[in-house]
Amino acid sequence: MLSAILAIGGLGLFAGIGLAVASKVFYVYVDPKIVAVEEALPGANCGGCGFPGCSGAAEAIAMGKADPTICVGGGPDTHAAVAAILGIEVKEVEPEIARPGCYYGPQEADLKYVYDGLNDCRAAMLLNGGAKLCPVGCLGLGSCVKACPFGALSMGDDGLPVVNASLCTGCGTCERVCPKHIITLTSNSRRVTQEYTLDQCSAPCQRTCPAGIDIPAYIDAAGRGDYLEAVRIIKEKNPFPLVCGRICVHPCENECRRNLLDEPVAINPIKRFVADYEMKSGSRIPIEKAPATGKRVAVIGGGAEGLTTAFFLARLGHEPTVVEGKSHLGGLLRTIIPDARLPKDVLDWEIQGILEAGVTAQTNKKLGRDVSIQGLLDDGYDAVFVATGGWDSQMTDGLPTQPVQALPGVQLLVNLTFAHMAGNAPAVGGDAMIVGGGNASIDAALLLKELGAQHVHVVFRSPREEAPFKDEEIQAAEAQGVIFHFRSAITRMFGKGAELTHVEVASLENYVPGETLQQLHAKAALQQIPVQTLITGAGRFPELIYAPVYELRGEGDQQEAVRTDRWETVVPYAGPFAEEDVGIFRPGEATSDYKAVVEAIGAGRRGAISVHKRLLGEEVVAPPGMIRRTTTVLNVDRLEPLSPQPREKMPALSPAEQLANPKAEVELGFTEEQVRREAQRCLRCGLICYRRTVQEPESLAKSA
Repeated sequence: MLSAILAIGGLGLFAGIGLAVASKVFYVYVDPKIVAVEEALPGANCGGCGFPGCSGAAEAIAMGKADPTICVGGGPDTHAAVAAILGIEVKEVEPEIARPGCYYGPQEADLKYVYDGLNDCRAAMLLNGGAKLCPVGCLGLGSCVKACPFGALSMGDDGLPVVNASLCTGCGTCERVCPKHIITLTSNSRRVTQEYTLDQCSAPCQRTCPAGIDIPAYIDAAGRGDYLEAVRIIKEKNPFPLVCGRICVHPCENECRRNLLDEPVAINPIKRFVADYEMKSGSRIPIEKAPATGKRVAVIGGGAEGLTTAFFLARLGHEPTVVEGKSHLGGLLRTIIPDARLPKDVLDWEIQGILEAGVTAQTNKKLGRDVSIQGLLDDGYDAVFVATGGWDSQMTDGLPTQPVQALPGVQLLVNLTFAHMAGNAPAVGGDAMIVGGGNASIDAALLLKELGAQHVHVVFRSPREEAPFKDEEIQAAEAQGVIFHFRSAITRMFGKGAELTHVEVASLENYVPGETLQQLHAKAALQQIPVQTLITGAGRFPELIYAPVYELRGEGDQQEAVRTDRWETVVPYAGPFAEEDVGIFRPGEATSDYKAVVEAIGAGRRGAISVHKRLLGEEVVAPPGMIRRTTTVLNVDRLEPLSPQPREKMPALSPAEQLANPKAEVELGFTEEQVRREAQRCLRCGLICYRRTVQEPESLAKSA
């Protein structure tokens, strides 16, 4: 018995000594900071941070290779805890949430076959892209639900995933698992900057809206009686729902699929009703904003485009200031549109909402007279966006008889012409360039030569054979030293202080739609031409972003970006309706906010996104796969039999009432009952899916 005890005790003692020696020999130091950070993380190992589990993320954070906010699953509380461990200040992170992008489950969608295999979307995807006929349709097998580490997803009765917003952390696991990328992460910034692309389910009305509003979503909200939610959806793309609800030309209604059956859904009157509902409530819906960036942006022009640009810059976390030459904001909305169509109190309420979103305004500050581009950059603005409106906006100030240079080195041809007629044309030294101008461009080029220009360049997008003048005229101008650049476009301008120094011109001879400046540069299609005077013949200033140029100074690890007095311009990316992507004054783009205010609003939002990209150091280009005017998109040309349902009629003043009060608003707006009935007419279209059955008018009347 004693020998057994001694034997076992000896073995234990020997094993203990061995373990003690091994712990010293094979000891691996573990940074207690890594341990503490890992304990602060949620431990879900979701991979949303991009590292292999929470251990990898903790090590990267503790070693300074990753930001303390990298754990998207943990949220703000986790970020604060990790920052406290590291003894640093944590930056605010914009929350994200998963959002499914399909609206018709397998029971309602058109199918290619009946799938009877492994209950996993990835397996079903291997069979000819899944059972659904729609290439971007949810397969409904719930792979995202099974993969969610936080239990934030469930399958609805319609066979589509449902997100529990209170549980979703935005880790992105569902997005990575979905083989069709139907479910994606969304945030305020993503929704504001989103354009409709080929890999999304979109309706014809959405794709046609110049502002890019999610029309089916806000009509659905209005139909449920959630009018403020409808306003929130609209304001993700358009800060002027009251204005557009009254004067929009509503091209969306032209593409409404109900046109194949009876009449289009009254999209615009529904928009007006929900916007009026918010105004009459006396309070505004809260506007979501991204975390503050500290970047200051000056927006030149307080019309529809400029105010829209400022509104979305504020939503993206920047500090915009609108600089307006007149005493009131609103541009042509205030000076041209009569009260009978757009009452001034309605416009004022809408503009006040934009200002309350974080926009500062300076009125009676005219560009070229009271402020300058260089002066604003010298004042510390990180960018200046020019949104001065169309030619008709320029003409509201009267025809100029004195030369005015609002932008460095840039003048309007119409201004130069009238100043010359009045005998006040300025002397032109150095080199000059004319962009556009049609038939007047040759005369303008010869005038510039007469005024002292050494070299004069004329830039046209069209080829030589399509020029608006005879070849003999071109040859005569060339003989006098005029240089023509056909099938070309101005892409950037460069300057120093208050002077224009160079203009970048892109050759479009071998241009492929969608190519970026970087791709054109790789093809040697860009050239920089010394220019001190640029004349634009379009009758208006182009939308441009002026940004300071930074240069690296110092050596090695001590290098830092230093702001200089040089600047360059960036052209906002082309919208869906532009026929070409490159350069200023692209064919197909709006040249006046009087033509359609909704086009100016769309341009303003894209201007804000372009400024945002520039400030973040990103390339200013359209999202890949953005649907354009020429893009072929799946669609339907006929509807299954549906019961016709007449469109609601807009209540309006009688002719006698209009005569009695000429300034009274003529159209009175839908009633709530009309909105509910009209919303039910919406087919909730997708690419090829749509609602096959709708409530009959009689049952709607009873439910109302």
